[in-house]
Amino acid sequence: MTPVDLDLKKDEALTVRWSDGRTSVFPVAALRRWSPSAEASEFRKAQADNPLAVLPGGDATGPVTATSAELVGKYALRIGFSDGHATGLFSWDYLRALDRHLGKAGSS
Repeated sequence: MTPVDLDLKKDEALTVRWSDGRTSVFPVAALRRWSPSAEASEFRKAQADNPLAVLPGGDATGPVTATSAELVGKYALRIGFSDGHATGLFSWDYLRALDRHLGKAGSS
């Protein structure tokens, strides 16, 4: 699946309308937490061992927001966050999988 429309509200959410007609909404805080970067992946592993682990933050104070977004080729979106994090590439496949994961988490 590929997106036909992307709408980023920097202090709220990324809304993706997909070519199959599905619409996914990703809160900015969830995108930051589930960034596919190596740094965020290591954090998720640490949090599995210690649920009180704190997401490393840069210069941000207050809620995390999106500060930038750029298309990477025809396959991904790079999002910059207010805490300085900007290394995760959100591929379309990753966003679809994340949508399924967040949907299951929200229904439990």
